[in-house]
Amino acid sequence: MSNDGKGYMTEERIMIRDAARAFTMKEVLPVANKLDGPDGEIPMELRRKMAEMGYFGIMLPEEYGGLGMGAFEYCLVAEQLARGWMSVASILARAQGGWLMKTMDEARLKQYMPRVVAGEFLNASALSEPDTGSDLASISCRAVLEGDEWVLTGNKYWCTFADGADYLAVFARTGHPSSASKRWEGISCFMIEKERGSFPKGMTGNKIPKIGYFGWNTFELALDGVRVPKENLLGEPGKAFLVMAKGLEVARAHTAARGIGLAQGALEDSIEYATQRKQFGLPIAEYQSLRFKIATMATEIEAARQLLYYVCNEIDSGRRCDKEASMVKYFATEMAERVTSEALQIFGGAGYTKLFPIERYWRDARLTKIFEGTSEIQQRIIATNLLGKSEVEGMIAERAFQKYQEAKGLKGEHA
Repeated sequence: MSNDGKGYMTEERIMIRDAARAFTMKEVLPVANKLDGPDGEIPMELRRKMAEMGYFGIMLPEEYGGLGMGAFEYCLVAEQLARGWMSVASILARAQGGWLMKTMDEARLKQYMPRVVAGEFLNASALSEPDTGSDLASISCRAVLEGDEWVLTGNKYWCTFADGADYLAVFARTGHPSSASKRWEGISCFMIEKERGSFPKGMTGNKIPKIGYFGWNTFELALDGVRVPKENLLGEPGKAFLVMAKGLEVARAHTAARGIGLAQGALEDSIEYATQRKQFGLPIAEYQSLRFKIATMATEIEAARQLLYYVCNEIDSGRRCDKEASMVKYFATEMAERVTSEALQIFGGAGYTKLFPIERYWRDARLTKIFEGTSEIQQRIIATNLLGKSEVEGMIAERAFQKYQEAKGLKGEHA
């Protein structure tokens, strides 16, 4: 375990962290060791216990049944859960009510938020598309208003939990972008309520085969005239990209926390294994090369953790920290891949088997460098904050946007 992060870790936060740690070791890790694999699913019983702990409402106001806490506590819990199974730490983000809190009126909040806190109204987000990953402003899924309903048509990719969610947050174009600098114009978000284990009428899903992030399924979705009630447009039409962007600081801190949790698990398992495994008559923990390896792993984990504490404190203080959020996402996830890889090396051949959870930490850590903005995207954001916008990148983006308009038949049209 880490030190108590003087200046950040109050007695209450230490209790929250330690309770999440105990919950993970008792409830999450044994389930992960048993079920992690292409066909394993996070059990409903575990989700029920998470709801009882209040984990689905950490950041929701107490008036709706939430805990009324901030990004700091949210990331403390996520780190501990990821130490057991990253997918369980990730399901936290399917609640918290972020989109709904930002876009719904009071009457609807009172209707939905208690269900979110109880783990009975979890979401899956459909942003990416087959030809759209990091550049989310270029999505082409369309939504057209017909009477009192929006009709959605297009394809979505990388939608994790699409089958098990209670609603989908689908991003689609309701208008045309008007300039290269405002390609996000015209993107809206829709809440599509659905039954668990199925898709709404007009939508089909195909599972994407993954090498990790097990416990739930990830889908490619095809929308063919999916009808959504007019009132299920979340926020102002055409402004969803801006709302999403404002939530990226918390999302990136959450991903950093997951990376730190994975690395911590790998470190702890490595220390235990190194003290028990003998070679040449001695525990391998006696050999200096391995001792230095573990010392470096622990140092990098703690450095990432302390940066995370700082970022979370900035978020909860209401100060802008997009640069720092990108820094911690970049540093923590790159660190997680290094540390889990080093742990696998410590285990040797045993680490390359399913007999130990090291391979799970390693596989999942590799993903953290990709989702919520790749490492390269984070570097770009950091560089822009330090050096200003790149004129070269601006010219490339403008040319690409012109080609995009031509390909989609948008040139000359306006939002």
